[in-house]
Amino acid sequence: MKMTHLKQLLAISGFIFAADLVHSSALAQQKNDLKYNKMIQDSFRAEGITGLNRIDQDATQKFCSDPQFANSKQGEAMREKIQKINVDSIQQPSDGKYIGDWKNGEKIAQSGRGATWSDKADTVIGGGCYNCHQIDLKEISYGNIGPSLSGHGKLRGYSKEVVTYTWNRINNSKAYNACSNMPRFAHFKLLNEQQIQDVMALLLDHESPVNK
Repeated sequence: MKMTHLKQLLAISGFIFAADLVHSSALAQQKNDLKYNKMIQDSFRAEGITGLNRIDQDATQKFCSDPQFANSKQGEAMREKIQKINVDSIQQPSDGKYIGDWKNGEKIAQSGRGATWSDKADTVIGGGCYNCHQIDLKEISYGNIGPSLSGHGKLRGYSKEVVTYTWNRINNSKAYNACSNMPRFAHFKLLNEQQIQDVMALLLDHESPVNK
């Protein structure tokens, strides 16, 4: 190995180590902040199907809870690591089928039920997609945190790359954007495989109103 390459590798390793050190320090400070911890404990309670385990953060949530670090130059290397963790967690459909029933997909996208303290354990969880996206041009009420989904397949095409990207994005959006506002539907078991296949159909089936 040439000396210049070795120096570059050492510099990169040093940068990643420094980024990890800064971030670990910030998280340790947060963890040891008594006022912060009391606020978290006092603000949540276990009720119904929701437990206090929901305030336990994984690596992705911890990273994104420190926006100053996450959006800094030092955080770039960590951001890539976080995205890699989420990419590796995605499973492709077990039956090899990406496209389900768009009519069921539309129902899932328009449902915001499930996974709250007032729901039963067997309540079917919806995608709540309308909260952040316009799904159909005919809709008069929708969120705009995310882009419009209207014409998703029509505009992007139906190549294998588009299909896989769409599947991955629904499963775990943080694979592409570590601090995406979009829920990790598969990671937290909010939607099952069949439901995701049906939402895929809503976005990519030629007969879906999304692509009309």
